[in-house]
Amino acid sequence: MSTIGRRQLLAASAAVAATGATPAAAQANYPDKPIRMVIAFAAGGPTDVVGRLLAPRLSEILGQQVVVENKPGATGNIGTAMVADAKPDGYTILFSASTMAMAPALYGKQLGYDPVNGLAAIAYVASVPLILLTPVDGAKSTPELVSMLRKDPGKYSYASSGNGGMIHLASYLFAKRAGGDALHVPYRGSAPGMVDMIAGRHGFQIDTLQSSKGFIDGGKVRVIGVAADKRLPQLPDVPTIKEATGFDYSINTWYAAYAPAKTPRPIIDKLNAAFNQALKQPDMMKKADELAIEVIISTPEQAKQFYDSQMAFWDPIIKESGAKPE
Repeated sequence: MSTIGRRQLLAASAAVAATGATPAAAQANYPDKPIRMVIAFAAGGPTDVVGRLLAPRLSEILGQQVVVENKPGATGNIGTAMVADAKPDGYTILFSASTMAMAPALYGKQLGYDPVNGLAAIAYVASVPLILLTPVDGAKSTPELVSMLRKDPGKYSYASSGNGGMIHLASYLFAKRAGGDALHVPYRGSAPGMVDMIAGRHGFQIDTLQSSKGFIDGGKVRVIGVAADKRLPQLPDVPTIKEATGFDYSINTWYAAYAPAKTPRPIIDKLNAAFNQALKQPDMMKKADELAIEVIISTPEQAKQFYDSQMAFWDPIIKESGAKPE
């Protein structure tokens, strides 16, 4: 090697050593600056609540601030597409919800990102069973509501937080499995719909305990069923829908974290470990228990497998329902 070549090599090596610029070094030092966690839904909603519970705990574990940034719109697609297009270096991650698995069937080619290969799963974080609610002067049990829907198909309506969302499609599926039919009335959020149901304008609403707890505690609505395989400890006297009716109906909303595709595996693993550690913290588990949130400890592979299974589950239901995005 010539003297000039040797000098150039030494200079380049020194520059790399000074900056830590090799990919391996960058991954080993990760994170060395704040991480942006994009929440694909509005501030104050269920996804935002869970994401903001995790953010300070992740910051402590990772040694860098995890900054929450809400990017709502298009059933979560705006925030999701933003992360899919971000640099795959672990400094922009996504915290999203179950509607993400519904979006491909709803939006088709207008989705704006590759739902199968556009993101790398970090962790399946939590699951929240849905509950079945009625006005206090309405159906007093799930069998009674089922009988109403069968006797007068289309007479009764249900509220949802928007077209094509989890509440809409879970309610549609309930009516179908009950052997009846009901009219869908979408709102911009579940609370306005709940107010109208309390006033007797709707026959039922499906929601989370987290979102409806204030209405329940205030005696404004009746909880008649749980959309889970077993009763909730928070509602021990409320039977599961299958227990009350005999037909299968176990539907939950869920939360998960993702990074852009091609994010290096060591970074994915570090983020996965941080999420799992945050979820195991006693104060986090206590808060989750209060809100009927089931904490999930997962690997990236399990998170990806679950997401794929949810896409496959909802695809035919969405197509059958004729649901269209807002």
